Amino acid sequence: MRALVFTGPGKATVEEVPPPVAGPGQVVIDVDRVGVCGTDVELFTGAMSYLETGESSYPIRPGHEWCGVVTALGDGVDRSWLGKRVTGDTMIGCGQCRRCRRGRHWVCESLRELGIRGLPGALAQQLAYPARFLHALPSSVGAEAGAMVEPGGNALRSVLAADVSAGDRLLVLGTGTIGLLAALFARARGVSVHLMGLPAGLAKARELGFEDVWTREALPDVPWDGVIDATNATTSPSLALELVEPGRRIVYIGLSSTPSTIDTRALVLKDVTAVGILGASAGLEGAIEAYASGAVDPRPLVAATVGLEEIVEVFEGRRYDGGPKVLVDPRL
Repeated sequence: MRALVFTGPGKATVEEVPPPVAGPGQVVIDVDRVGVCGTDVELFTGAMSYLETGESSYPIRPGHEWCGVVTALGDGVDRSWLGKRVTGDTMIGCGQCRRCRRGRHWVCESLRELGIRGLPGALAQQLAYPARFLHALPSSVGAEAGAMVEPGGNALRSVLAADVSAGDRLLVLGTGTIGLLAALFARARGVSVHLMGLPAGLAKARELGFEDVWTREALPDVPWDGVIDATNATTSPSLALELVEPGRRIVYIGLSSTPSTIDTRALVLKDVTAVGILGASAGLEGAIEAYASGAVDPRPLVAATVGLEEIVEVFEGRRYDGGPKVLVDPRL
């Protein structure tokens, strides 16, 4: 089968690789759609911190935002999965360690991450995947939305962590995929959503019906009941702390390629809670439900759907107008 492979920093090729076989507890999935994420870009460029620590190394087969159809079962897998449309968790825990036993498999002591470290990813025609991390997709969630469940789970977790209620004022820093999805999930809950970002992203936010969109210079001086930092800017974490109301919450979901700092004295003296979000695990079911009900529609964020060969051009710098997300159909 064909699969995308990162062979080194700045090097991506489509290669013929052996098709996967479902081992015990696994399924094989025919992949329908895969989303390209900022993490994939960092793995391609070599900027990903896991490459520095040795947790990831080339060659890498990327892709962790996906949906598809189960076409083969390994030993011990419930036969009801066969033929189902599914997506799945990126974070694959061992199930045995203290963290997994306490329901936090996404910070497992021996964590594997699909398409990032330890497991070949979904930017391929087929994927071998552990059945216990599957999530079924209802018929009302099509292929585009199915591939957006993983970023949606991250965004939903961020909104929940911000602890804002209907009528509260939430500021989202960043208008990429996660920032816009967080805004959509928050709006669906009755929150007053404001976004701060760059002009192109703010234009997309306006298309999605958000009126309160700002550059840093134009940001109004009003109380922010919660702040979500969904940027990769080193200055955003400290800005979030500066802006949030005392006694409220900051959520950090974005990652910069170099260390960022905050003044913990301000954190203490404002009695602010700072929350980090790693992975979509606890938000996947909620994202599927919101997509299925129509409360949140992620499809307008998709700028283009391309084939495996074309995605190499995306990693090399090609851009599409219309939204922050590019999807891949590996069958093309």
